[in-house]
Amino acid sequence: MVHLQRIKMSRFRYPVDTDQFQHIREQGLLYVDKTDMMYDLASKYRYVFLTRPRRFGKSLLCNTFKAYFKGQKELFEGLKVMELERLWTTFPVLHFILSGLKDCSFEDAKSKLELLISKYEKDYGRNEAEKTPGARFSGLIHRAYEQTGEKVVIILDEYDSAIMRLLDQPEELDKMRSMLREFYQVLKDEGEYLRFVFITGVTKFSQLSIFSELNNLKQISMLDDYSGICGITQEELDTTLRPCVDEFAEALEITTDEAYALLKKNYDGYHFSKKSKDVYAPFSLLNALNDNDITHYWFDNATSSSLLGHLSHFPITLALDYDGVEVSENEFSIPCENADTPMPLLYQSGYLTIASYDPMLQEYILKIPNNEVRKGLIDCLMPLILKRTVRDNNSVVKAMARALFKSNLSDALTALRSYIAKIPYDVITKEQWEDKEKRESFYKLLIYMVFSLLNSTVDTEVKSILGRADVVIQTDTDIFVLELKVDDTVENALAQIDSKGYAIPYEAELPPCKGGTGRVLTKCGVSISSEQRNITHWRVTDIEGNVIEDKNFLE
Repeated sequence: MVHLQRIKMSRFRYPVDTDQFQHIREQGLLYVDKTDMMYDLASKYRYVFLTRPRRFGKSLLCNTFKAYFKGQKELFEGLKVMELERLWTTFPVLHFILSGLKDCSFEDAKSKLELLISKYEKDYGRNEAEKTPGARFSGLIHRAYEQTGEKVVIILDEYDSAIMRLLDQPEELDKMRSMLREFYQVLKDEGEYLRFVFITGVTKFSQLSIFSELNNLKQISMLDDYSGICGITQEELDTTLRPCVDEFAEALEITTDEAYALLKKNYDGYHFSKKSKDVYAPFSLLNALNDNDITHYWFDNATSSSLLGHLSHFPITLALDYDGVEVSENEFSIPCENADTPMPLLYQSGYLTIASYDPMLQEYILKIPNNEVRKGLIDCLMPLILKRTVRDNNSVVKAMARALFKSNLSDALTALRSYIAKIPYDVITKEQWEDKEKRESFYKLLIYMVFSLLNSTVDTEVKSILGRADVVIQTDTDIFVLELKVDDTVENALAQIDSKGYAIPYEAELPPCKGGTGRVLTKCGVSISSEQRNITHWRVTDIEGNVIEDKNFLE
């Protein structure tokens, strides 16, 4: 984790502690205008469904819709919708924030849902004959329509909160789902009284099991036109937020280009459709600009126990195996509760995103979006996979980074060797250990995780955890190209670097460092012995193959 000192207060006021559109507008906080997309949705569709990861601006969008349909025209002065809307009709709006149902028992969730309904019954009245949440919801819609003369707008934010933790508890899931189905069924039954329905959540659950017959629900989650409706797009960062980035760069005493690179590496990388706009995580980005710091905001607040519970039913390494995986188009439509892999939940929760799309094969390549998510996910999984703590992880990262910034690759590998030596023997079973393929996969996973952690400090790229264990590390003064072999020789590792041309892209593009002398390219073969359970040999050479250092712990 990189911490950068803040040296002065920002002249911009960022909405880092509120998702209330009215508060943001009345207090003059920074607002990135997406009201044209809001207007477009409200004009085209009646039932809209959107999934996005947590802390991605869904609640702010819900509150914007709420203000728009309540006719609060004064809040939209200067925004794009003012050029589009002429009527500003006031509609009755029923806005249900269902995050309070998270981690509740069935009985508590039912009580809290009824409490949400009762708040609107104070305005529109209640019929005591209406006993269930669905019946009360239906009556509420009727009375709101009758008393105002306008059709009703329904906003359901975080619709899936009550069922996220129940993915692997079938009996409890069925009870909760039955109650919610009766509640959501009202949206279909009372359609003639509804002007607009907007539903948001993190995950996609099957329409049959949750929304029953609501088959006219328009899913916009993977549509190009709305890929940037939540989050901050690269275009918005380059235009609307450019002064903010300039100030961020000035505070950190770096160039604006360097500031953009820092923000991109840590918070960018999200894509939600085939031709998606490039999207930054808004919660993290705005906090970074507000604090003049680079740290891990989103993961600290969005880590979900339900995700870890879900992952525990699969081989735990699958969370990382999907970094770079190819998936077919229809796999995105698999509801999380029916999936036989963690991919749908990892994607919908924001731990994976779309890297690219092949229209010929109709296949997507998924990836972990940025360094913040990668670091947080590995910190989360490391105790489960390697039984190492976050403190252990931070210690090895600092030691390796310190050595690399001094151009000392050998000291970095020594720190890594010490780290590996402290991994308990029982992290891999005897049966797994006797399987050569599983043994090699374990070490490839280990290397992937450690070098991914290092990427929070040093520019590190690990090509694959299932294929070659190929690592490239870049600093201002050096480029290190490493090949790691399990139960094989450093000679073969170095030969593979040359035969596969791993160093060629860097030979052609050795950019000048701050002193203008260019960076030094170094190649390194590393051998790991499964018998010794550690790194046993490394050889460092220059670009021509001349040996700089050869360290063999078996001699």
